[in-house]
Amino acid sequence: MPLNQTLITLFEILYLLTVVSIVVVVITENRNPIKTVAWVLAVLFLPVIGIIWYAVFGQDTTRKHLISRRMYSKLKKRPLDEMETPVEQSYPPEYGNLIILLRRMDYNPLLGGNKVELFTHASEKFDRLFADIEQADRHIHVEYYVLTDDEIGKRLQEALIRKAREGVEVRIIYDSFGSRKTGKTYFEAFRMAGIEVEPFLKLTLPSLTSRLNYRTHRKIIIIDGEIGYLGGMNIADRYIKGLEWGPWRDTHARIEGKGVQGLQSVFLIDWYFVSQTLITSRNYFPMLENCGDTLMQVVNSGPLSEENELSYGIMQAIYGAERSIFIQTPYFFPPESMTDALQAAAIRGVDVRLMISKRSDVPLVQLASHSFIAHMLQAGVKVYLYRAGFLHSKLMVFDGSLTLIGSANFDTRSFEQNFEVEGFVYDKQVAEQAMGIFAEDQRVCEVVSLREWKRRPVTRRFLESLLRLFAPLL
Repeated sequence: MPLNQTLITLFEILYLLTVVSIVVVVITENRNPIKTVAWVLAVLFLPVIGIIWYAVFGQDTTRKHLISRRMYSKLKKRPLDEMETPVEQSYPPEYGNLIILLRRMDYNPLLGGNKVELFTHASEKFDRLFADIEQADRHIHVEYYVLTDDEIGKRLQEALIRKAREGVEVRIIYDSFGSRKTGKTYFEAFRMAGIEVEPFLKLTLPSLTSRLNYRTHRKIIIIDGEIGYLGGMNIADRYIKGLEWGPWRDTHARIEGKGVQGLQSVFLIDWYFVSQTLITSRNYFPMLENCGDTLMQVVNSGPLSEENELSYGIMQAIYGAERSIFIQTPYFFPPESMTDALQAAAIRGVDVRLMISKRSDVPLVQLASHSFIAHMLQAGVKVYLYRAGFLHSKLMVFDGSLTLIGSANFDTRSFEQNFEVEGFVYDKQVAEQAMGIFAEDQRVCEVVSLREWKRRPVTRRFLESLLRLFAPLL
């Protein structure tokens, strides 16, 4: 047998053994059956690409390469021990089950005395943020998925360096993958000014396959332990200037009050995670006066906790809804249990509205999400396609009294793999503002009818269904 033929035969045998091994491993890991089937299909029907995809994104390495869940639980409790002992709040009875669920699952206390403001224009959010930074006199903590060295990024850099030179402690966490296009000199400038900067799961070749799948998707800033920001806006010019084909529509929140302590706890856990430095001093959890009447829980979600607290919380909110559920999300391909819950809510008479972008920054993801729309419509869910640019807002409102605002998309990756943070805000005035935002966005939306949706070309529907098979992996 010629040498070339022998090498080809050996490669085919090795490839076949690799495929069989991966399939056996995936099956024996007892994952979600839908995700298991998706990985098996990817490996079997995407030659070579499927194996590479699995090597980078498919391995569950959270226990081996990240941090033990036992250590995570200890870290979660430590900062909370330094917080002012939360006064037992009298919570709205209709949300008693949800509040208890979140509190018992991952030490998420109900924190009162908050004032929450919502921003839908990035320029307004950044102007307010920089004004708050200028007033800082003790410490500033920053954590972003995307931190760029463009105009707005340099403006933030100048503000933080100026405060560091005034003696303010500044710490920054940025995601290695989300900020991969940002030059190293940008982060070095922070370090030269005495600012502590750490990448989240730094991407290097030896550890690439064990780290790329787990990213911090959070967008938070905590100033003096008194003011906090969370939501969907990263640090990048596109949030102000938009994309080439349209504006960027997003939502962010500013918090004053005890809810900021929840954000501080999230950051300090992540700081230990990236720097191995444990910071739990009471200095970072100052005594706070009531700034308003809003109650909230800050939910820290990610692959390290024992339960999927964010997913459980949203499911409980859906099950408990009696009148309305409004959802804005840039990407919609949730677990089957979540789609079933939304459909059941619509069937029992709840006004369920879903708003996604008509055009997306990730076309393949958009196609996969479109495969879910027909079943939503059949159950009575009202679906709106946002036409005035790209809708990146992550906002949910339940019964006009509960608002969810944070970094999580309505998809499997946010619920299971990303490190996310979400504010569960129990307040009718905040919910009224959020519903007003939703109503304003509806004005520039295309209302989807089931009859018209079914008339889409067969080839497009087939492509959407095909991509849906891989939705759990996207």
